[in-house]
Amino acid sequence: MSAYVVMIRQHTLDQEEMIQYAELATLAREGHKATPLVRYGAIEVLEGSNVEGCLIHQFQTIKDAKNWYHSAKYQAALKHRLKGADYRVLIVEGVED
Repeated sequence: MSAYVVMIRQHTLDQEEMIQYAELATLAREGHKATPLVRYGAIEVLEGSNVEGCLIHQFQTIKDAKNWYHSAKYQAALKHRLKGADYRVLIVEGVED
């Protein structure tokens, strides 16, 4: 069953850290079957507090999504994201076909 990583950027703290994060996060996807579905496009918040951006990647399974998230390459990138912005990150299981 597919899984989706949803990353919601609530507030940028340090743009330079986010630039480093973006470069490293791109490299961290290598070797992982991640399909980008949403990449920081236009947002209209219908409920809740405002957000700066949203990214959604599809993985084949929750295990695949977790393997990417916990990989050494993504963990190296994550250090910069944590310094660069406040995020909410979720892994959501998809529905069966």
